[in-house]
Amino acid sequence: MSSWLHIVGIGEDGLDGLVPATRAVVQSAEVIVGGERHHRLSSLVSAERLKWPSPFSSLVEQLRMLRGKRVVVLATGDPLWFSIGARIGREIDPAEITYHPQLSAFQLAAARMGWSMADVETLTVHGRPIEQMIAFIQPDQRLLILTTGYKTPEQIAGFLTVRGFGQSKLTVLAAMGGKNEQIFSGRAETWDQEVPSFNTLAVECIAAPDAALVPRVPGLPDELFEHDGTMTKREVRAITISKLMPMRGALLWDIGVGCGSVAVEWMRAARYAQAIGIEPRADRRAMAGKNALFLGTPKLELIDGLAPMALVGLPTPDAIFIGGGLTNQVFEPAWAALKPLGRFVANAVTLESEKILIELHGKYGGELSRLAVSRVEPVGQYHGWRSFMPVTQWSMVKR
Repeated sequence: MSSWLHIVGIGEDGLDGLVPATRAVVQSAEVIVGGERHHRLSSLVSAERLKWPSPFSSLVEQLRMLRGKRVVVLATGDPLWFSIGARIGREIDPAEITYHPQLSAFQLAAARMGWSMADVETLTVHGRPIEQMIAFIQPDQRLLILTTGYKTPEQIAGFLTVRGFGQSKLTVLAAMGGKNEQIFSGRAETWDQEVPSFNTLAVECIAAPDAALVPRVPGLPDELFEHDGTMTKREVRAITISKLMPMRGALLWDIGVGCGSVAVEWMRAARYAQAIGIEPRADRRAMAGKNALFLGTPKLELIDGLAPMALVGLPTPDAIFIGGGLTNQVFEPAWAALKPLGRFVANAVTLESEKILIELHGKYGGELSRLAVSRVEPVGQYHGWRSFMPVTQWSMVKR
């Protein structure tokens, strides 16, 4: 099948920045689809012009209706790097599409900063919750971020400052590669620059001695979470997440999500990991939502309900965690919903729940462990070990 749809990356230098073959594709197009900026950059070409549709989700159907014509979709930079090309390619046969990449904003920004692309994290908050960048705030980390507008640098400066990274260096790069290119620099804690709406942000994270250390590996300090005392403790949480095995784009069902500590750490541990938390108590859902925002996982989905009824109609999970309240009535539909190679982990602290785990282990196999944690605490002028309630954990991979 020959390509009728061309997705072309274009920069601030417009048609002049395209290689001759790609320029010819644009010049021969019957229909050009893009944003106002894209049409301005290609204004010398005579073709039918279509703007991004509203809602944007209708774009693919609009393109399908143009099949048979020579169609060009204009994107900024590389259309397959945090851009529209990937979205279109998921719904239209790639055999019908030819991609024409241009230098991406990341490559241009790295060149301006003198940074090696291999040593930076590339992120986008364009049209997405800005809080998701919080998970990447680490000492000495360099970030390149596609922003969502002129307010984004100020918001990110605030996130950095609150976490003890106020000395971090921010550089805003606008209109890169064009005649109106601009660069703005400053520190997070004193950021007051007025910048153009269309920009890319470079961040060099610099931690103060008292900065919050919030790594993406599981086992964050309990005090980072708002909770009511009922939560999976730090040491047990680290083991639990390791058994759940977070992977890129994988979905977790956290049944009885509580304050969200396991779901939040699951999402932080792998790029684009997703989680759905089921929780009947409104106060705990509120805590989970606050924790998700503060720790950089704003896409945590929270559902008011009780298993097993609340599980009906949910997307198929790659992993399931039950922190308490496991019954056969919950386990059987949850296990049936789990994908092949899915991971199931259940923790129990009561004898009644432990009995259920032992029975399930006897029937299905898997791993059964008892986890005991003690921490040193003051005892008058001395110190002693304070033991938490032991946790029985059953885990299994669905094969």
